[in-house]
This record gives sequence, structure tokens and C-alpha cells, in this order.
Amino acid sequence: MGRLIKYLFYLIILAGLGLVGYAYLGDLSPSQEDVTTPVELDGG
Repeated sequence: MGRLIKYLFYLIILAGLGLVGYAYLGDLSPSQEDVTTPVELDGG
């Protein structure tokens, strides 16, 4: 039972390191595009 807990602990550490590595090395930047919206002004 202790061996199972030890392997589970190592798996959690490995998953955390993988998540941190993906956050630093992965492309998480949002895509950018120009948005234009015509506006009608009341000349009154």
C-alpha cells in the first residue's frame, strides 16, 4: 500500500512539472485580429 502511495505521489509531481513546462513553452497567446464596426452619427 505504501508503494502505491509513493507512485501516486511521483505521478502527481510529474504531472505538475508537465503543466508548468507546458505553460512556459506552449503557445498560449491569443490570436489577434482587427475588428472594424461602422458607426452612424446623428447630425442633429
